[in-house]
Amino acid sequence: MSENKSSSLLARRSSVEQVETGLVLAPKFDSHGLLPVISADHNSGEVLMHAYMNETALLKTIETREAHYWSRSRRCVWHKGASSGFVQRVREMLIDDDQDSLWLRVEVVGGASCHVGYRSCFYRSVALGRPTAQHIALRQLEKEKVFDPEAVYKGAANPTRL
Repeated sequence: MSENKSSSLLARRSSVEQVETGLVLAPKFDSHGLLPVISADHNSGEVLMHAYMNETALLKTIETREAHYWSRSRRCVWHKGASSGFVQRVREMLIDDDQDSLWLRVEVVGGASCHVGYRSCFYRSVALGRPTAQHIALRQLEKEKVFDPEAVYKGAANPTRL
């Protein structure tokens, strides 16, 4: 998708001033037609997940006030929570200074955002400093899952790709 949008709802990017200080949405999608998105809990600010939106997902999110994303693994627009019930209700959508990334402040129905079963997709931390072993270690932050993925997704293909 190019910078010139097909949708009349999204402004054409015409100047740096318009993009940086203007009051119309003129997003810059990457060469694959995607915008990176971070979703965070509306109340606590906790980062829940990172995903991407294409133009269709962006417009559906704005219209419905529920998060829609572009699934790079499934290659389709996906309504967050459509199969799990863990819908992200968008309370606020912020766009950065050059309009090429989004931050969603969301309320999560059911309290989980990660398909692995944890509240946040960021449930591990990376050990910083000089590694003391052959591989860099991860530390588990969330100890208990909010839900059982096998029960919720009932045999659906795992979206993680190697």
